Amino acid sequence: MTALTIVCAVGAATAAGAFFTFSDFTMAGLRRLPPARGAAAMQAINKAAPSPLFMLLLFGTGAACVALMVSAAMNIDEPGSIMRLIAGAIYVAGVVVTTVGYHVPRNNRLDRVDPESAEGADYWAVYLKEWVPMNHVRSIAPLVSAVMLVVSLTAGQE
Repeated sequence: MTALTIVCAVGAATAAGAFFTFSDFTMAGLRRLPPARGAAAMQAINKAAPSPLFMLLLFGTGAACVALMVSAAMNIDEPGSIMRLIAGAIYVAGVVVTTVGYHVPRNNRLDRVDPESAEGADYWAVYLKEWVPMNHVRSIAPLVSAVMLVVSLTAGQE
């Protein structure tokens, strides 16, 4: 379980860093552009984002967290198991579910608008208002998960 916990912690921390860049400066930079250019840039980013490596990071870490949660549940009396179970759930809910259920539909809707149109400019304003705050969740959840996983490795050691 130690190796799987480390894999999950590193994956979660890496995901946190990727999402943090968007929350901190990527979206702020796109917001400074004229709406048509910001929306077009985000459309290009959204097309590039589902790269094999990024999907492996996001969903591979999610799958590893599910495996860790199952292992932790089966060994619930071992030190750190409850923390691993909670940390895995935080990653899965805060990253996987939020990405698939919240961000992807908004990304798909943005992809369907013409950034040069009035509809495109209007949706870009809505997109920024809706997408960015929930991206903060995707930044914080995997960071919390990573910290909990690291701490779980020392549980029971005194």
